[in-house]
Amino acid sequence: MTEQAIATKKKMTSVELAMCGLFVALVVIGAYIKIMIPIGPFAVTFSLQFLFSLMAGLLMGPKKGGIALAVYLILGLIGLPVFAHGGGLGYILRPTFGFLIGFLGAAILSGLVKKKLTKNTFMAYLIAAFCGELIYYLFGLIYYYIFFNYVITDGGVIGVNELLVVWCFSTFVPDFCLAVLAAFLSKRLAPFMPQSMRQVNRKITDQSANAVDEEPENE
Repeated sequence: MTEQAIATKKKMTSVELAMCGLFVALVVIGAYIKIMIPIGPFAVTFSLQFLFSLMAGLLMGPKKGGIALAVYLILGLIGLPVFAHGGGLGYILRPTFGFLIGFLGAAILSGLVKKKLTKNTFMAYLIAAFCGELIYYLFGLIYYYIFFNYVITDGGVIGVNELLVVWCFSTFVPDFCLAVLAAFLSKRLAPFMPQSMRQVNRKITDQSANAVDEEPENE
């Protein structure tokens, strides 16, 4: 029995690793499905990376979703062209790198919030996804403001109002639409995920055990 449990655990771990790899690939693909939004001297990128980052957290949880996005960031920083505009360690010096960190934050926070909201409803997924969107913009905006104003000393300065107009208001609503889509798809796909299957099996086992306990004894 113990050997069977260990084998099952190894099998599920392999499936979870495969799912992490799948979401890394999806985020990479999402980087190339993009729209450039010109706003004055700036060009804001709107892509499907955010969608798959949220789904990674919602479906795999904060730990495995975070691992998938961390792997994605590492692949980009070592030089693989997996980001929307290439890759390489020099990306850290770009003001927009904060939004890439935001993908990681979105996956972790959305997974944490969904874990706390135990109800398997669309609203629970949407609340978790919206929290992920908020942390995504928080990382992105703070990083951009600091690097643009205090690290890149080329004489350019961006104020808070311009920062919000260009890098938040221009894409917040479209990204919220992606959050709604992530919540919808995650709710639909959750029953097919390894973790959800274990939860269902655990519930069935518990119900069976309770039924046996409640069965009257023959006198």
